[in-house]
Amino acid sequence: MRSFATKPFILTWMLLALTVPGFAASQDGSKERPTPEEIIRQFTEKEAEFYEAWMGYTYTQTAVIRVLAVDNVPVNNEALMLVFEVVFNDDGTREVRLVDRRGRLRSIRYTPEDEEVITNLNPFALTSKDLSLYNLDYRGEERVDELDCYVFEVKPKSTKGERLYFDGKIWVDTVDLQVVRTVGRVVPERRDNQFPEFETLRQVIDGKYWFPVWTHADEVLRFPNQQVHVEQTITYEGYKEFGSKTRIRFGGQVAPDDPE
Repeated sequence: MRSFATKPFILTWMLLALTVPGFAASQDGSKERPTPEEIIRQFTEKEAEFYEAWMGYTYTQTAVIRVLAVDNVPVNNEALMLVFEVVFNDDGTREVRLVDRRGRLRSIRYTPEDEEVITNLNPFALTSKDLSLYNLDYRGEERVDELDCYVFEVKPKSTKGERLYFDGKIWVDTVDLQVVRTVGRVVPERRDNQFPEFETLRQVIDGKYWFPVWTHADEVLRFPNQQVHVEQTITYEGYKEFGSKTRIRFGGQVAPDDPE
């Protein structure tokens, strides 16, 4: 999306993570918590497995983009809805198909880069191969939907060059050591290239994978010529594992499919 008076910008979610100083002992003194290094090692390994498994599922993804106001003046009936289906062809290749498009945007432009982000880069996976790109700071514990979570602040070490990075926070479940929530934005930002802050929530699918179910953004994008209040919601529904000869499980084990 972009302002019609500016160059197009890309909403991109990138991969991230790194190590942090050690935790203190638990409050009752009876048991020490896992070190940050161990937590990061485990959840980045699981993130790699999650992402590979996620790429083997079919599902429906619906994105709704609304313009709520321009220069503080409310806007009505300016929205775009996109419905994508993730399917697998007869040869096993994965394909993202746009099956429905309704409405239109007048104040900003929806670009092919935005579609690439919605269908392929949201959500992102926090895998170990990108650890060297980020600094991670432990920020305590919080509850997310009745889950106790470790909270880490994530910042890129450098934003030079053409690549875009994630800057925000992640929530890691203290039991499964899996990412369950992310909140942040894309950096670097420029006057004609603004990025709204997104929140992504995950839920357990098939009793084993924390897959995304909801992504939301609600922010004023401040372009040089105007301010545009944008709201975007993405939902992921109907997850179904695509049939194959093997299935990947957490821990690196591979098991054959059931005969039926």
